[in-house]
Amino acid sequence: MQRVTCLERPDWRQQAEQTGFDFHTINGEPYWDESAYYAFTLEEIERDIEAPTGELDQMCRDLVARAVSDERILRSLSIPQAYWDLVAASWRRNDKSLYGRFDFCYGGDGPAKLLEYNADTPTAVFETAVFQWHSLEQAIDRQVIPASSDQFNSLHECLIEGWAAIGKGSRLHLAGALDNAEDAGTLRYLEDTARQAGLLTTILDIESIGYGAGGRFVDLDDDAMTLIFKLYPWEWMFREPFGVHLPGASARFVEPPWKAILSNKGILPLLWAMFPRHPNLLPAYFDDDPKANELGSSFVSKPIFSREGANVEIVRDGQIEDKGSGQYGAEGHVRQAVSLLPRFGDSYAVVGSWIAAGRPCGLSVREDASPITKNTSRFLPHAIVA
Repeated sequence: MQRVTCLERPDWRQQAEQTGFDFHTINGEPYWDESAYYAFTLEEIERDIEAPTGELDQMCRDLVARAVSDERILRSLSIPQAYWDLVAASWRRNDKSLYGRFDFCYGGDGPAKLLEYNADTPTAVFETAVFQWHSLEQAIDRQVIPASSDQFNSLHECLIEGWAAIGKGSRLHLAGALDNAEDAGTLRYLEDTARQAGLLTTILDIESIGYGAGGRFVDLDDDAMTLIFKLYPWEWMFREPFGVHLPGASARFVEPPWKAILSNKGILPLLWAMFPRHPNLLPAYFDDDPKANELGSSFVSKPIFSREGANVEIVRDGQIEDKGSGQYGAEGHVRQAVSLLPRFGDSYAVVGSWIAAGRPCGLSVREDASPITKNTSRFLPHAIVA
């Protein structure tokens, strides 16, 4: 794994906007950055990223199978008791998942270490599946990278395959915060993949979801919503006014309710307890577990509910070395062993490994001047060069 500087396309911003990628710049700073790319060998991809992703996905499913029958686990994850049956029923029905993203600490010199699993509402999907691929093709044409270069990237095709398995021919409503450019762009892209899979689609704001007669969720036209993709975390869904109607709803959700178990930093100590010393896991414990003291005075503190690095603290020798701002943490924290992201020049890089339609299918790299990855952290393309 290497960071290779290169010449960017002079018109990439125009190309981005023409494809609907209008959040390529955040607060005047680049989010998409192609002044460099990350080069991987095929062996690094297949052995160190793809294979562990498939294994971790199965390990997470093993955890869900255990959790739905163990109220102690559900309670430790701060899932409200009113929704335990909803979560368990969705797992036992085998409700299908569309996608997810594992975030790894990986620098090419050892096993990839799981930092967290974005199992419920992962973004960066369009830039991974489409814009990154286009950048590779054009970089080859411009002789910026070797002609034989490839990319670990079949995410677009797997999303279409996943949608077809979930509900080909069905009416799909996609809901999220439409006033957020990134969320709106993600919804538009996922809508496109769903249409290519043969679904009929409607996009609406999450606040426009209504509850009508006969126990139905309805859209603004009072039409029943039978299949709903929500770019909105389950822990927030449970707190919405319509949340009380979720247990009796006839609608199917993507991601399904059982993903509420995995979209939670509490899975880190649970996985470590189930698979101790696994090469792709870091030691982790709930903050109130006496075993957390085994980590000593150096650890990473993470709220069990947290997104984009919010309220994450890196503690070294008892001192807070770095901290993400935010409003999370009321439900509790976990402690994870420190595994600092590899540093390339002035930037720390995190590797995101995607799974869709049940198989590993893509890679994204984000980098930041801080070892805590945030919403504004830059996205750089990657290439397989050997």
